[in-house]
Amino acid sequence: MAVRIYDRQKNKSATCLGLIFSLHSRSTTASAAKIQGNNASGSLKALCEQGHLKEALQLLYLNEQDVDSSAYVSLLQGCIKKKALSEGKLVHAHMAERGFLGDKLLPNKLANMYAKCGSVRDARRVFDQMPKRNVFSWNVMISAYAKHGPAEEALALFRQMKHMGIQPDPFVFASVLPACAHLAALDHGKEIHEEIKKKGFQSDTFVANGLVDMYAKCGRIEDARNVFDKMRKRDLVSWNAMISAYAQSGDVDESMSLFQEMPKKDVVSWTAMIAGYAQNGHFEEALEIYRQMQVAGVKPNMKTFASVISTCANLGALDYGIEVHDEILRIGVQCDVFVESALVDMYAKCGSLEQAREVFDTMHKRNAISWTAMLAGYAQNGCVDEALKLFQKMPQRDVVSWTAMIAGFAQNGCLDQALKLFQEMPKKNSVSWTAMIAGYVQNGQSEEALKIFRQMQQSDVKPDSNTYATVLPAFANLAALEQGMEIHEEIIKKGFQSDVFVANALVDMYAKCGSIENACNVFEKIHPKSVISWNTMIAGYSMHGAGKEALKLFEQMQLCNAKPNHVTLLSLLSACCHSGLVVEGWHFFHCMSQSYQITPSMEHYSCMVDLLGRAGLLNEALGFIVKMPIKPGAIVWGCLLGACRIHNNIELAEHVAEQLFQLDPSNAAPYVLLSNIYAAMGKWVKREKVWKMMNDLNVHKTPGCSWIEVDKQVNAFLSGDKSHPQTQEIYAELEKLSTQMMMAGYVANTKFVLNDVDDEQKEHILGHHSEKLAIAFGLINTSTGTTIRVIKNLRVCGDCHTAIKFISKLVAREIVVRDTNRFHHFKDGWCSCKDYW
Repeated sequence: MAVRIYDRQKNKSATCLGLIFSLHSRSTTASAAKIQGNNASGSLKALCEQGHLKEALQLLYLNEQDVDSSAYVSLLQGCIKKKALSEGKLVHAHMAERGFLGDKLLPNKLANMYAKCGSVRDARRVFDQMPKRNVFSWNVMISAYAKHGPAEEALALFRQMKHMGIQPDPFVFASVLPACAHLAALDHGKEIHEEIKKKGFQSDTFVANGLVDMYAKCGRIEDARNVFDKMRKRDLVSWNAMISAYAQSGDVDESMSLFQEMPKKDVVSWTAMIAGYAQNGHFEEALEIYRQMQVAGVKPNMKTFASVISTCANLGALDYGIEVHDEILRIGVQCDVFVESALVDMYAKCGSLEQAREVFDTMHKRNAISWTAMLAGYAQNGCVDEALKLFQKMPQRDVVSWTAMIAGFAQNGCLDQALKLFQEMPKKNSVSWTAMIAGYVQNGQSEEALKIFRQMQQSDVKPDSNTYATVLPAFANLAALEQGMEIHEEIIKKGFQSDVFVANALVDMYAKCGSIENACNVFEKIHPKSVISWNTMIAGYSMHGAGKEALKLFEQMQLCNAKPNHVTLLSLLSACCHSGLVVEGWHFFHCMSQSYQITPSMEHYSCMVDLLGRAGLLNEALGFIVKMPIKPGAIVWGCLLGACRIHNNIELAEHVAEQLFQLDPSNAAPYVLLSNIYAAMGKWVKREKVWKMMNDLNVHKTPGCSWIEVDKQVNAFLSGDKSHPQTQEIYAELEKLSTQMMMAGYVANTKFVLNDVDDEQKEHILGHHSEKLAIAFGLINTSTGTTIRVIKNLRVCGDCHTAIKFISKLVAREIVVRDTNRFHHFKDGWCSCKDYW
């Protein structure tokens, strides 16, 4: 050992020592020399105890007499305290030169110094050349690998140690458990736990803390709690590990309950709670905990500030974020790179790019996170060119910065540029693939999103839980139930079904694909349920017209002490709207501000107008709009115009349409709705005037389109479409159905034809609406009894609604149609909406 390691250290010793001497005055050196005249070892130890490491090294190298091993121990301990690796190497060189590497104690201390200073490779070299190793030697290396990596090597050494007949003590067990935690190696962790029980070490606080942390990071919260509850003595580490475990698993209520039981709290405890609430989307609560921490007189650390600033970023709370920034400056602490990066991110997300750039430009040290935060800030605020300039200036571009740039292009609708950058990436990971998928989903290009997802499945990078949570909305948008179910099976095989974000996306996918039963099954298995989980299921019931079920679920939500937010109330109002629950709707609207301190938004007001309008209370709806405390937007007036269409109120429709023409003259919807009302009432001249206005303003109507998935392929149809390869069979099926329907008593409702043509032509037009073509295609391409599922981009017309009721009875099939408003479940001649839509 003395030969190989000593040679490496000796080559550097002269240079390093010269540097040390140059940092100190001659008087300091003289002072050190004077001390040596007495007991050199004692003087060295005294200097180390006083924190004068460099002076101690001067004395060591100036001293011509030998020092004893205790002096080297003090020097190595001083290096550990100051994380002084270079100085530690000088001590190592001196030890080798004076022949102390054969000492029984010093090699362990030397390996420990290297490990504590972060140089695992040097620690391993010392360890491998030790003439004899004891438990302490093995513990040093196992601990070093567990902390600095690779964690696999810690487990390998642990097994090797036992193979050589050396029995682990509590310190070794406490050191190896973090490696299991880091690797999420539950099986290894369980085996080690059994060994701990056999040796009777489970009562050791350090060992128990390691077990709690290991089980928590392996996702076994109940096992972690079981260990915690059995601990005879708990320290702050024990409590902090357990509250962090609950918070990170999403169970913030249990985390808070345990936090309140803590006999003593430190900054780590408070920070764990703040971070836990923030990570689970409870941003307001996270800031409230921070305020309580301040009142309690606990001084925040850099991790606290980073969590609080990130929370402000997510809330868009610029003023509060500035206060926190001012507090950091007032305290006078030097911000670390993570806090400064969080400040850049906070200012950028709050739209204050100048302040974000100011923080970025004045940073003492920047890392990839800092650059990416600034880059993403520009992109999120629509400054794509600035983002690209910064991206090109980056000293090193990692996969995170590439991904941020791709996401920035996608968020601004620049999908071609995003795809080009994605294809140019030197190396892709799951995050970059997911960002590209998300870009297409967010821009309404679900089919393209699925293409990228399929490419990812064929690549070396496999989808993770975030990828599945991101791609599932694409299946939902296309109502691609078969493909969605296939992905659900894949999720189960990979063990991601317990991830709350994936589970929420599955509930949403099933609900939007028309399978409310499957949505409910997934929802019941989510534990713990987040507010988003409850909201997603309530919204699912709402879009299926199951208002009573939505209200019952809300009662369960309250019993579980889940706090409703603005989305919850919006879903409840929507559920009342689709089910005609006017009294209940008024109740929830009033409860928003009175019981839940939620200020109604434009969407909440529009839901109330829709609720009143659908129920035929048009004057009440108009009075509600007039009394709104905020100026009604197009969405509010649009709901009232839709109600005028349902109830054929031309006079009010004309007044409402005028409001909409002024608010958004380029939006085709109000023109089309008004012209439909005129057409239904036979006012053809007025209808033509509306269409002339549209032509003059270059406003175009969105053509009706319906989609159906058969054999994992999505087929699209326009009204009167004859482009499909099976057109002849589809139209033949419709002719057959038309004959059977008429024999069963169906009469075409020609008022839903919006053209001034004769009745025969009107019936022909009605017979080839896009949803009927999709249903006919489904009937001829699926087996008897298979449910037909269709999605339409517009509201189902009244005639099609009647016709599909007849078809469902004639073919003995359930037919599920999703239009822009809701789901219709047709079965045995009835519709789930009970003709209220």
